[in-house]
Amino acid sequence: MKIVRTVQDLRRELDEARADGRGRVGFVPTMGALHEGHLSLVRAARAENDVVVLSIFVNPTQFTEAADLSGYPRQEAADAALAEGAGVDLIFAPEASEVYPSGFATTVHLSGALTETLEGAARGGAHFDGVATVVAKLLLAVGADAAYFGQKDAQQVLVVTRMVADLGIPTRIVACPTSRDDDGLARSSRNVRLSAEDRTRALAIPRALAAAAAAVSGGEASAEAVHGVAAAVLADAGIEPEYLAFVDPASLEPVRTMDAPVLCAIAARVGEVRLIDNAVIEPVAGTEGGAA
Repeated sequence: MKIVRTVQDLRRELDEARADGRGRVGFVPTMGALHEGHLSLVRAARAENDVVVLSIFVNPTQFTEAADLSGYPRQEAADAALAEGAGVDLIFAPEASEVYPSGFATTVHLSGALTETLEGAARGGAHFDGVATVVAKLLLAVGADAAYFGQKDAQQVLVVTRMVADLGIPTRIVACPTSRDDDGLARSSRNVRLSAEDRTRALAIPRALAAAAAAVSGGEASAEAVHGVAAAVLADAGIEPEYLAFVDPASLEPVRTMDAPVLCAIAARVGEVRLIDNAVIEPVAGTEGGAA
């Protein structure tokens, strides 16, 4: 495994791989602080490609809170060891000046519900501008056949998929299932900042998702009623969500009835740590097709 810092070196390594007959490239973009969730994406990429590239870049333009940016863990040596063990061939770990050189003046902006609701509303429009811009730059630098993202960041997956389609970037976007710890908590680099007490409280988030799904399985079709069920689980743990939303999984438009697959998305602070999670809730058999 090699670590490269510049786009020029990245492309040289990939050109050499293609010349050796290893033409199919899979890409896993990360901000480092790797955990099992990232490694599951690497394994998915490894299974389908000849070469696996993983990027490590803490993107400053997608952070709306300076403390979140400064506090984001940076552990390249540990990350490199994990990446190599999971089957990564090449790590792209650029400096900020490589991604945003002097005079950089371009932003990729998507409008509409995909970027203006949920995380866009909570974190501001600049968040997804930062995400779209850096992912576009990384995809163009790597030239991968496929890029792998976790479904925990469901809105990000939709934004990236829309951007790739709109800009004609020839990379297939693959959404992989949310990786969870044995207790059900969605894996996140932020989880290490949870105290033992807050870690226990945070388990109310996946429990709320499960309670919502159970309510629908039990025949409840009102999104408002299901919202109440999930909100009660969070409240019992002393968690006030930033949002608890029931939306169309493709458009993120709000829904009123649970008669088609619905994305339930939650964002909440537990202690000082902001967590997100989601699940697609399937309707009771035979109720699909109604008006949302």
